[in-house]
Amino acid sequence: MSENIFRSGFVSIVGRPNVGKSTLLNRILGEKIVITSDKPQTTRNRIKGIHNIPGGQIVFIDTPGIHRAKSRLNKFMVEEALSAVQGVDLILFLVDGAADPVKEAGMIKEVLGGVSAPVILVMNKIDLVPKGELLERMLCYGENYPFKEIIPVSAFTGDGVEQLVQLVHGLLPQGPCYFPDDILTDLPERFIAAEIIREKIFRLTHDEVPYSVAVVVDSFKEREDGLVSIAATINVERDSQKGIVIGKKGEMLKRIGTQARHEIERLLDTKVFLELFVRVSGEWSDNSRMLKEFGYH
Repeated sequence: MSENIFRSGFVSIVGRPNVGKSTLLNRILGEKIVITSDKPQTTRNRIKGIHNIPGGQIVFIDTPGIHRAKSRLNKFMVEEALSAVQGVDLILFLVDGAADPVKEAGMIKEVLGGVSAPVILVMNKIDLVPKGELLERMLCYGENYPFKEIIPVSAFTGDGVEQLVQLVHGLLPQGPCYFPDDILTDLPERFIAAEIIREKIFRLTHDEVPYSVAVVVDSFKEREDGLVSIAATINVERDSQKGIVIGKKGEMLKRIGTQARHEIERLLDTKVFLELFVRVSGEWSDNSRMLKEFGYH
């Protein structure tokens, strides 16, 4: 007789920057709700992704990468990640499959110290790990922490992801459906729009610029004809960064706006008018008032 229990719960995804947390969540959901780039510290807030399967609902919580923080913004990001290991039903601790397990051991123990929820170690990017080394690395991780399971996956190719979801579902308690079954996230559309704009800046500009950028949606209006009108301000810390974001004859800002608009239109399934402004907000990443104003509080 098959088990007829509805299982649900909250599952935090934690780990260092650039180990693939957001890519994994997008792969599980089958839709892009979290921005990604090849630059670390792309994710700044905790973001819920809601995954419905027969007999269950899994609320995944994507988190910023855990790193040595200096500015107030970075400290906020690390606090967001560390607080996400408390009060959840399960933790997925992601590591880069090619990383040295011995070097990761100290950080794992530090982050998971005092955690009561079961922890699954997810070894991501296994498509980049020689097959002969995979088992040895898994055994090494198992010697350093009592993980519930150690699962190798590739968020990029999808290998092992369905097996991971089934394992997570089986470990969750019996519970209610926390969210309607037709939504992927509880985030407001204006937040997602701001994140999409920020992602395009991450992908299109120089290394120094993305970490100094905060995007604020000033207005988000749906007109009677169905078109959505969005005005957003791109905040940078220095005049030189403003020049890079705008580009020669405004070409960079135009590219950012065009790419962001296309993706927002796909998300909203309607036409979008997007207007972007660039403002210098000196040292905002270390200013508590501005951090709060920009949504990092």
